[in-house]
Amino acid sequence: MWRRISATGARQSASFGRRAAYATVGATSLALSAYYYQQQQRRTLDDDNFELPPHSSMIYLEAQQASRDPTRPHAFWAPPSREEMLRMLQEGPGAIKEIGSAKSSSQKPAVSADATPAAPADASSTDDESDVFDVLIIGGGATGAGCAVDAATRGLKVAMVERDDFSSGTSSRSTKLVHGGVRYLEKAVRELDIEQYKLVKEALTERANFLKIAPYLSYQLPIMLPIYKWWQVPYYWAGSKAYDLLAGHQGMESSYFLSRGKALEAFPMLKNDKLVGAMVYYDGQHNDSRMNVALGLTAVQYGAVIANHCEVVELLKDENKRLCGARVRDSMTGKEFKVKAKGIINATGPFTDGIRQMDDPSIQTIVSPSAGVHIILPNYYSPGTMGLLDPATSDGRVIFFLPWQGNTIAGTTDSPTDVTANPMATEEEINWILGEVKNYLNPDVKVRRGDVLAAWSGIRPLVRDPAAKSTEGLVRNHMINVSKSGLLTIAGGKWTTYRAMAAETIDEAIKEFNLKPARECSSDRVKLIGSHGYSKTMFIRLIQQFGLETEIAQHLANSYGDRAWAVASLAQSTGKRWPVFGRRISGQYPYIEAEIRYAVRREYACTAVDVLARRLRLAFLNVHAALDALPRVIEIMSEELHWDKARQEKETEDAKAFLTTMGLPVSPIAYPVGVPDAVLGHPVAGETGDKQEHKSFWGRLGGKSGSDSGLSDSFYSRAQFNPEELAEFHKVFGALDHDGDGHINGQDLEKVLSHLDMEVDATVLKNIIEEVDLDKSGSIEFYEFLEVMGGLKEHASRSAFSKLVVQVESKRSVDYGIKAKTTDRSGGGA
Repeated sequence: MWRRISATGARQSASFGRRAAYATVGATSLALSAYYYQQQQRRTLDDDNFELPPHSSMIYLEAQQASRDPTRPHAFWAPPSREEMLRMLQEGPGAIKEIGSAKSSSQKPAVSADATPAAPADASSTDDESDVFDVLIIGGGATGAGCAVDAATRGLKVAMVERDDFSSGTSSRSTKLVHGGVRYLEKAVRELDIEQYKLVKEALTERANFLKIAPYLSYQLPIMLPIYKWWQVPYYWAGSKAYDLLAGHQGMESSYFLSRGKALEAFPMLKNDKLVGAMVYYDGQHNDSRMNVALGLTAVQYGAVIANHCEVVELLKDENKRLCGARVRDSMTGKEFKVKAKGIINATGPFTDGIRQMDDPSIQTIVSPSAGVHIILPNYYSPGTMGLLDPATSDGRVIFFLPWQGNTIAGTTDSPTDVTANPMATEEEINWILGEVKNYLNPDVKVRRGDVLAAWSGIRPLVRDPAAKSTEGLVRNHMINVSKSGLLTIAGGKWTTYRAMAAETIDEAIKEFNLKPARECSSDRVKLIGSHGYSKTMFIRLIQQFGLETEIAQHLANSYGDRAWAVASLAQSTGKRWPVFGRRISGQYPYIEAEIRYAVRREYACTAVDVLARRLRLAFLNVHAALDALPRVIEIMSEELHWDKARQEKETEDAKAFLTTMGLPVSPIAYPVGVPDAVLGHPVAGETGDKQEHKSFWGRLGGKSGSDSGLSDSFYSRAQFNPEELAEFHKVFGALDHDGDGHINGQDLEKVLSHLDMEVDATVLKNIIEEVDLDKSGSIEFYEFLEVMGGLKEHASRSAFSKLVVQVESKRSVDYGIKAKTTDRSGGGA
């Protein structure tokens, strides 16, 4: 017994000694760390000679620390201006050393400490060809910018040009998901398809990389799979768990089952009839165009030369008919210049064939463009922290219903299309999505066409392999092809796998163009600019430092990462006690004026559309809010870029034209399906020559010309009825509702319009009914009837609607040729 007690005491004594030693070591380490941090702060202030904003304090030291570590650019780092970039494109990589201050991108940061650099490049890699880039990348979308980052971090001399703006095409019109493709996994299991399995496995790996290198732009999102049949419970449970298993340990939450009650608690607007429960799995979500801009700036930080609004107009070849460069036109000035490069990469997405045929006009096309439409709905259509997936729509497709940037995004469609610069969503596609949304929501949630805040179409560049003998079947992921002249084309793929595609492309470029990189690929470990000093709580420090609204501070942190300090430093005083800084450009959204200035100075924004659509996301979130903000955006950009009156007017017209491709006007009555001539004052069908009149549909209805009722009429807000008008409309609707079931038909509506002497073409009336009748039942409910009358009040001529008001006021009992019913039989309350 004594020996046991003695041994126990000895063990306790030893354990106490170890704990004391650990505590001593820990305290010493903490003291040394604190001393080092203080010395580092002093050296930063002394050595960097960094000028802080006038209203700054020592809190900026956190942003400054990055300047001491070459892998961490400080928050106030300024890339070369666009003018400097254009000069470097013309003069070659040798001009990089001559341009910019010591804090410009000429100081390339070392690769992340996690990366393992290879041996230095051979001397031959630094030859006398100082005006020749290793690679010229055509296309500044996700794939092109990803290639630029990958190549630049390997130490190659990189140039990238984009015809429009970074992320102006497909890359900004995605579903905003970073996902492995749960539906591909289902197909892989059902069809025993190993290729589909590999696609899912690769995508899940890249999803983890994505969230790691851009933590402020991407995050995990729970997505619900509603279950309405008991046999689907084990089916979806097994599928979700298989998805988790494939993902492995990637920091994502595991999927789980929700009972009926818990599912409705998490997603209150979900249809509860016959609901059994729901499976919830996790995927990633991101801000696509801001991610694209971050990729471009990261490439610049590592020495790449990039320029937007620069179009390749000619591919240059040497005496051996090998590509050696391109002639580029600056769209802002119209000037053309040559860019020399050892190799050219075609990463132009849907426009892939255009560049390929510029290289060889006889070449076979490989792109099979497919349109994917998305719509934006108000935030009350979904909870703020959970999405929904409909795995089997009415026609067998898949539709997502996701919270995004404070609103709700729904989509997508999949239909063949033509390649255009600014594709538009059709009313048929918009109404199909609304119909699918309606199928999954509680009947209390009235799904209305008028609730669509924005709608856009993106073109998927599905591709066929030109080397394949058979023309059947599309490439499931992406394809890399090299032409006889050396044009390296990368096409296909999706946002989630952009990095893997880029790495594979640069691997091929190194072999094809005989390049000598300084190091191996490390893009899976290189954090994007803005990530190094970011934390999930940094918005609190922004609030404390600048007196920003909480919503604005969170937005800045989640859009710019640690560069939010630089954006906030540009914010002007509100003139209020609170918030102190940060003037909004739209009352509904957290965008501030300082972001416009930052976009111009640090993110190469050249046009109002660049700002509204890609730097800010206002055009994607709410086209009406974007239109309202347009004058102020142009005013600020004019101050920054010294625009004259003519340029301001051009920017206004260009922005309005762009917003029409994003769903403006939203009114379901303004531009009926099948009446394209009504759009934006196009000539009315049947009128020719000098007699053509530019009239919108409502202008024709009331006899007004396009100058009076064109685009401007479509900007009116949704009509609001006073109580007397609502009561009268309710009475009229009840009189037309023969069986008291709360519905009327098109003929009844025609009687109302005829009685009011409003001549409406039968085809146009049919289109109106189709637009408000989302369930395609052929009948109109009372709220849909108000949609029609609201559109008339907004857009019809003043005389026509005045007549309606006079009749409502003076004729309390209108004979519509039927027997009126009591109020309780009129189809419900107003």
